Amino acid sequence: MSKCFTFVINREKDVKTMRILYLSVHEVLEYDELKIFTELGHECFSHGAYCRPHIGSSLRPPIPEMSFDPHFADLVDRFPKNNLPPELIEDKDIIIIMHTPSLVIDNWEKIKHKRVIWRSIGQSVPEVERMLLPYREQGLEIVRYSPREKMIPNYIGADAVIRFYKDPKEYDGWVGNNRQIMALNQSMKQRWLECNYPIFHHACKGYPVKLFGPDNEGLPENSGILTYEQIKQEMRENRAFFYTGTRVTSYTLGFIEAFMTGIPIVSVGETQGNHPSFEQRTFEIHEIIENGKEGFVSDNVLELRIYLNELLNDHEFAKGISENARKKAIRLFGKENIKEQWKRYLDKG
Repeated sequence: MSKCFTFVINREKDVKTMRILYLSVHEVLEYDELKIFTELGHECFSHGAYCRPHIGSSLRPPIPEMSFDPHFADLVDRFPKNNLPPELIEDKDIIIIMHTPSLVIDNWEKIKHKRVIWRSIGQSVPEVERMLLPYREQGLEIVRYSPREKMIPNYIGADAVIRFYKDPKEYDGWVGNNRQIMALNQSMKQRWLECNYPIFHHACKGYPVKLFGPDNEGLPENSGILTYEQIKQEMRENRAFFYTGTRVTSYTLGFIEAFMTGIPIVSVGETQGNHPSFEQRTFEIHEIIENGKEGFVSDNVLELRIYLNELLNDHEFAKGISENARKKAIRLFGKENIKEQWKRYLDKG
């Protein structure tokens, strides 16, 4: 069946204005991507935390420039993502589905006449690729978030690789006057294998360190939950950021936030960053960070401790690492670059 589009041309900005239905399973990424889609001139409707964009979510602020349709929000309340009613579909030009294969599978017969984009978020494994293959063969588009996803067994390809982003104007101003290590992760005790908690604990033992995030009660490093603004402030003030990875991701939004802010990062390497139960080498930090110049990467606990010690005891050295890191972060993850990539991709349809 041919796919029809109802977009109009905004001639002042030479932008194809489209109506986008966005199915979200991650409200922080949802906020980020709805922001740039709206800034590009598209009319966005989210089946997620931002179905009422003027209210915002528990983790991020409102998006007042995004359209609010009370009837759409009512339908979101009444119908789950895996059972979309025709009223949510028919007036949309593009449907973007975040990660969960069942959202494609359960809705496919109702949405296949539209332009449907599956957006990866770093959680794909061989079974996910296998589940999506029949829909890929029927025209499902795929936008990956990392080039390393090609290492997933059963990989079904990509139409584009567009990374997550952060705004350099928002995540900036690192000073590092607080001689302390920080880390961001949740449920590390319950997810010790996925989050490399033993390595984090031993690498930071004896150093001043704070772990921020929910469900970390009972861990000696636990320092509670931060607000959106507090996270940015902690990244500006602390000397170093320990990145444990979250298997099987290539990178996380928390990594980008730290990298963009310029807080020097000490990270696990390729061996510890990849999940031992999956034969895929999707971890990417060792390729993003040039070791010793833009941060530090190692799978050896002793080496990680040495890197942390250098940063804690030499502020000038840390400043040099910070400057290099921020330059790389802006090039790879800067908002304007990613926004332009999305513009080109969405316009090509």
